Amino acid sequence: MAKTAITVWDPAQHLKTDEDMAAYLEAALAEGDSALIAAALGDIARAKGMTKVARDAGLGRESLYKALSSSGNPEFSTILQVI
Repeated sequence: MAKTAITVWDPAQHLKTDEDMAAYLEAALAEGDSALIAAALGDIARAKGMTKVARDAGLGRESLYKALSSSGNPEFSTILQVI
């Protein structure tokens, strides 16, 4: 029996341009799911570089990772700072 190789799909690897990132965030916003929006922001932040995004937003890198993780519950002010 042949084995099938499985790889994890990472959206951050496919977000190359600002237009890609805007379209991705727009699609998440259209769904209206706050967890999905936070996840999309996390993917975008990883695509841009989490350290740079954290510095630009005035946040700690570790706290930004935590806030935008699947188990995170970011405050609205954090979301606004990242956007």
